Amino acid sequence: MLLTRAPLRIPLGGGGTDLPSYYSRFGGFFVSAAINKYVFININRPAADEFIRVKYSRYEQVKAVDEVQHELVRESLKMLSLGASLEIGSMADVPAGTGMGTSGSYLVALLIGLHSLKRDIVPTWQIAEEACHVEIDLVGHPVGKQDQYVAAFGGLTCFEIERDGRVHVSPLRVPSHVVEDLRANTLLFYTGQTRRSLDILEDQKQDTITSQQNVVDSLHITKQIGYEIRDALENDDLVRYGELLHRHWLNKKRRSEKISDASVDCWYDLARSNGALGGKVMGAGGGGFLMLFATPEGKQRVREVMAAEGLREMPFDFDLEGAKVLVNF
Repeated sequence: MLLTRAPLRIPLGGGGTDLPSYYSRFGGFFVSAAINKYVFININRPAADEFIRVKYSRYEQVKAVDEVQHELVRESLKMLSLGASLEIGSMADVPAGTGMGTSGSYLVALLIGLHSLKRDIVPTWQIAEEACHVEIDLVGHPVGKQDQYVAAFGGLTCFEIERDGRVHVSPLRVPSHVVEDLRANTLLFYTGQTRRSLDILEDQKQDTITSQQNVVDSLHITKQIGYEIRDALENDDLVRYGELLHRHWLNKKRRSEKISDASVDCWYDLARSNGALGGKVMGAGGGGFLMLFATPEGKQRVREVMAAEGLREMPFDFDLEGAKVLVNF
């Protein structure tokens, strides 16, 4: 039996420029942090029969890989030439559709497990690229490379994407006290709303391909703010970082009216008037988790006003390990 895990993530800056429709023309850049909330995959080789069983929000029992309905599992098994007599189950610390990168983490945890099952030794970058290949090329989801790479590498990390899709990975160069201050003053609240991020991402993909100027210009600004956020964090300027988060969010909302709604705008404005410097809705937008960065003096007030609105805080820490095999016997 194998048990693997891959971390979820909070994007710090540059998100959206990791989509092929943008980076293939202009190159991409993003900064992201893995957190200690995970997707877990367990894989077992039953001895009694030849069925493939997949357990998630549904339960599948089939005789052939092509019959598997879970797209990510089916294409991963086909890519790695794995088939009969296999059980795959999954659990996650947060629901799907909440903007934390669950599908990318699911794929990374799955691929690490399947490679371990085959006794393959593969580098981290290969796991990340295979996850991107499955989700973007084989399944056809209009997603980028952020979730898969952050899940694979973990940590607080910068990712530069060449136009040909090559990704350069480098750690965010910040001292330990900045990491602790960043964690302590970053607050995550669950809005209770889930959404289909693929709809928002598909719109952005088409708008970028057809050169909708407001979307392309917004992504250019997003990338530049991503570089500025990296510099602010590396220079121990967390006030500047908070201000940049606010600019990042206002700019992001230019890309689609689906990214935010009246409730999210109300919560965000309320937080800003009670001690938050900036923030954003996780992922493509439309619901899920609201991330806020507050001043040390204001974070308790932010907690109080968000709780009064019915939003539940999710405590977290950073994950510095990335995806890994927990059990293999």
